[in-house]
Amino acid sequence: MLKPRGPICNLDCKYCYYLEKEQLYPQAPFRMDIGILEKFVREYTETQPGPEVTFTWQGGEPTLMGLDYFRKAVELQNKFARPGMRVTNAFQTNGLLLDDEWCRFFRENGFLLGISVDGPAELHDAYRVDKGGKSTFLHVMQGLDCVKKHGVEHNILTTVHAANSKKPVAVYKFLRDDLDAKYIQFIPIVEKTNVTSNPEKYGVSDRSVTAGDYGEFLIQVFEEWVSHDVGGVFVQIFDVALAAWAGMRPGLCVFEETCGSTLAMEHNGDIYSCDHFVEPGYLIGNVNDGNLFDIVASQQQQAFGLAKEDELPVFCWKCEVRFVCHGGCPKNRFIKTPDGELGLNYLCDGYKRFFTNIQEPMQIMVSLLKRNLPPANIMHWKAKQRINRAESYRYTGRNAPCPCGSGQKFKKCCMRNKIMCKIPRL
Repeated sequence: MLKPRGPICNLDCKYCYYLEKEQLYPQAPFRMDIGILEKFVREYTETQPGPEVTFTWQGGEPTLMGLDYFRKAVELQNKFARPGMRVTNAFQTNGLLLDDEWCRFFRENGFLLGISVDGPAELHDAYRVDKGGKSTFLHVMQGLDCVKKHGVEHNILTTVHAANSKKPVAVYKFLRDDLDAKYIQFIPIVEKTNVTSNPEKYGVSDRSVTAGDYGEFLIQVFEEWVSHDVGGVFVQIFDVALAAWAGMRPGLCVFEETCGSTLAMEHNGDIYSCDHFVEPGYLIGNVNDGNLFDIVASQQQQAFGLAKEDELPVFCWKCEVRFVCHGGCPKNRFIKTPDGELGLNYLCDGYKRFFTNIQEPMQIMVSLLKRNLPPANIMHWKAKQRINRAESYRYTGRNAPCPCGSGQKFKKCCMRNKIMCKIPRL
């Protein structure tokens, strides 16, 4: 991930983990020199064995570099690309500075934008505020409208936190229906507040999503998606899960067996092991001090990558959904297992509930793929399942086990949740 403006941003999102990185470089200009960029583009392109090279721009807010900087970046990419090599760019932005000129450039050069939206205005503005603490929602919507007008390929990145985690379906329907989002990422906010040297004493901020709420958020969104939107809306974690059930790699570092493939380069050329580990102990070199390939292939980086699997608790090795989870991101592995072993992911309970809950539909979609049928056919199965369940609810007594399989009495489960409200009881 290239961070040409470092942690500098025109927003002051309350949960942002990167704004504080400004303290690593006191008095720095926080602008990536063209010389640094040129050396990186040349060496990064040279290291790619295949016919495609992808550049990922992040921040802070990369649009603060100005459009001319990225015109120069594209010029350098074309200069060093091998004949026939396809160059792509992924660009994460808050959307505030996007206008016609920016969007024409993105469209003409095939950029993929990621735009951050946390839901409807009241949920988005809970934490995504400007430097004066004021709302940013309307400004983001204006930028997104411009993106759509120019036909720029884009996806929506939504963080899941304390303010929106209890409204999963409302958030999803807003993204799907109001924003017409076709590609969505849900990123959990986990802010560890422990700053002591004792890793066994931890806390998380009030803004953080709880493991249980995150799991329930994903379950409810999945239920809506698998019932109506398979093949029409693509949710990253659902794609990851389907890949895992199909025996393929997940394609997302959080759920890979090992780490180390998502490095970050700061404005001055410093290279860190990971975007979430931009800390002195994870600085592995500077692009000016040697060859990029040698830095990335260093023993320090290899050890960082292998540690994810090597340090996985015994509890995780015995888990039936480890094949898709792989312990999650190491930055969140700071709680104890039921056996008292340190290193369990803070979100473990949520991940386990979610991945366990979706086993049957995932198996059905894999079966459809093996028969060269579209996974979207699962929506017919879901419709039949809803009809059958509704019929079973008609004849269920208040104190009988709930037909949904929760193990609770009907009156404390689906009946209480008003699922029965439109189904006449006999």
